[in-house]
Amino acid sequence: MGKSKSSRRGSPAADAVVEPVDGGLAELIPDRERPHAWTLLIDGAPQSHVDLDDPRHLSFEYQRRLGHVIDLVAPPNKPVHAVHLGGGAFTLARYLAATRPRSTQQVVERDAALVQLVRQKLPLEPTARIRVRSVDAREGLAKVPDGWADLVIADVFSGARTPAHLTSTEFLDEVRRALKPGGRYAANLADGPPLAHLRGQIATAAARFPELALVADPTVLRGKRFGNAVLVASDTPLPIAELTRRAASDPHPGRVEHGKALLDFTGGAVPVTDAEAVASPAPPASVFR
Repeated sequence: MGKSKSSRRGSPAADAVVEPVDGGLAELIPDRERPHAWTLLIDGAPQSHVDLDDPRHLSFEYQRRLGHVIDLVAPPNKPVHAVHLGGGAFTLARYLAATRPRSTQQVVERDAALVQLVRQKLPLEPTARIRVRSVDAREGLAKVPDGWADLVIADVFSGARTPAHLTSTEFLDEVRRALKPGGRYAANLADGPPLAHLRGQIATAAARFPELALVADPTVLRGKRFGNAVLVASDTPLPIAELTRRAASDPHPGRVEHGKALLDFTGGAVPVTDAEAVASPAPPASVFR
């Protein structure tokens, strides 16, 4: 079982915490450069980074891009309703609570043992309006009232792969049902050459949403390496110019594709339905070295 000298504020993080959870072996590794920050790994795959002193700090490249989506979903500081499919260490829920106080959030994280570990070692702010459900992501989404959410974020991985039932048009029908008019959907997608999964996911989203944007490292878009891409979708125009500016100014600059160029990128891929959906490809072992 795990061990830790301390993970509370007021005393420095020291020992790593290692505990089995439902999805594998969880590790909480202290960040030596940030006294109360931790990285969560599941079976060696990095899942989340949390700074308890500064929840606005987003360390992972893809989480910074999702942070931009959160920043642009409504005017600054305006409270929103958000659904997070996939919880990890609740990094993005903490970020939204810090940047948009009084927001109401639902986190759907299937791994109940992981939720318990994170709550114990990396406690949420008592004032944060965050409800956590330990059920399957699609099951949890089905419980969200019609038109409730300003934002739905999908960041679900099982064994470093997105489950098949979260890649289909039927899944996106549930997302659209839960979103308010003008609400936004953002998904963390992982793929590598030849990018068949990513192209299929863009085609699937295009079958359900009229407005799309994709943010990714240019080398990933060129099919040069395995990596993450953030897909953003809405039924109303997206803030492309500001999203482009923010992504370009990141420590690892991202490129934004949208409009005809993004649809051309799909290369004729067709929307994925439940009947033929498959999980996203497993990353090569070298990704986590």
